[in-house]
Amino acid sequence: TVIDAFLAVLGSEGTLVVPTFGALGIITEKVKRRADAVCSIHPKASVAAVGGAAEAICRNHWQADTAHGADTPYTRIAEMGGYVCLLGVDQDRNTTLHTVEALLRLPYLKTTAEVTFETPEGTVTRSWDYFPGPHRDFIGLDHILRREGKLRSSQVGSAVVRLMKSADLIECASELGRQDPAFVLCDNPACRDCVLQRAAIRRDRYAAESFSVAAASSLAGRYAEEIADACAAVGIDHVEIDLLRGLPLTRLPLGRLEKAMATLRQEGIEISGLRLPAIGAKAEAMLDLAAANEVSRLVLPLSTRASQDVELGMQRGVCVSFVNQGLAHAVVSEILLSLKSRGLPANLTFNPAAFAAAGENPFLTSYRNRLRRFIDQVDVVDGLFDGSPRPLGRGNGEVKEVISILRCCSFSGWMVLGSTNRSCGSLADAACAFDHLLDTM
Repeated sequence: TVIDAFLAVLGSEGTLVVPTFGALGIITEKVKRRADAVCSIHPKASVAAVGGAAEAICRNHWQADTAHGADTPYTRIAEMGGYVCLLGVDQDRNTTLHTVEALLRLPYLKTTAEVTFETPEGTVTRSWDYFPGPHRDFIGLDHILRREGKLRSSQVGSAVVRLMKSADLIECASELGRQDPAFVLCDNPACRDCVLQRAAIRRDRYAAESFSVAAASSLAGRYAEEIADACAAVGIDHVEIDLLRGLPLTRLPLGRLEKAMATLRQEGIEISGLRLPAIGAKAEAMLDLAAANEVSRLVLPLSTRASQDVELGMQRGVCVSFVNQGLAHAVVSEILLSLKSRGLPANLTFNPAAFAAAGENPFLTSYRNRLRRFIDQVDVVDGLFDGSPRPLGRGNGEVKEVISILRCCSFSGWMVLGSTNRSCGSLADAACAFDHLLDTM
């Protein structure tokens, strides 16, 4: 009865199309089984159509680059001036919203596993890019579509009916997605699906930068598994190990440290470097450990024994980068220039909060006075002149200015969300604050 009513309204030249992937209910199943139905060939996103444009809508669906995007039944309906009708269901069942995601090529979409299936051209094995995955907050778009005048609603029996012109729906939702690629993801921190999809968006964003991003292990957690989970949840794939189990590396048995590094890598988190808390604290042993475990960098406090540490690192193929701790820029510059004059690598991990605590303007004074040429890492941390940690961009660290000028010269080193951000919140808080800095540059 329902199907015949739709066909009567559409007339002989109109076409009724229903999705047929999976178990979607009795109405779609009945359409699919009609003798006059045309079914699109697609193991992941098929439709069935009855009416004048059925062949044109379903043609070669399987050949499209994506399951829901360009040159699929979903975009063809829009191009023909067709409508999306939700009968007794909400926007969570609106497959055309997957079309918007595919057209925008949103970073959290996946490539399907390869599928073998039959086509008029024979047996085919292939996959599709930009395929939707788990939870979406499509329901949250309903009020926006109403507000923009893109949705009409009424009632048939006890079923609420929503009617939208497909092209208008795609245009409206696409604009939302261009403004915010997370526009259909919920903000519930307990929804693991959307947390990880938001992480994929951030990961894609960072990949477009010239620099690489890492997090201090102490900011991410105490144990390797906890650290890996926290990094995955924010889309950061590298960690600089400074503390484990609340202990500096110099207090940990080497075997335990090696096991933690192996666990992180198994969880998909690479090691950007190791960091020691004090001058001369087991530097040689840590360099040996780094070399043995294919860790390319060691961060040490800068001191007058810098040349010795650099030479030890060179012998092992490990880059040593020195961080300013309690030093004014003039002293830092003097030591690094001395290294350079001897033909040794002179690498600086620039900590703006530490320069502020030394009484300097980190950008206007420290960075601009002969230090910029040495920087291979920035500790993304902020603080007041009195040494108190502050949220990023809310202290005297001139963090925004430092990051902005380095972006201007396509800085290819590391941006590390440092440990002192713990005083201001979690790794997720620090990542959001870092994103805000980038957004406002």
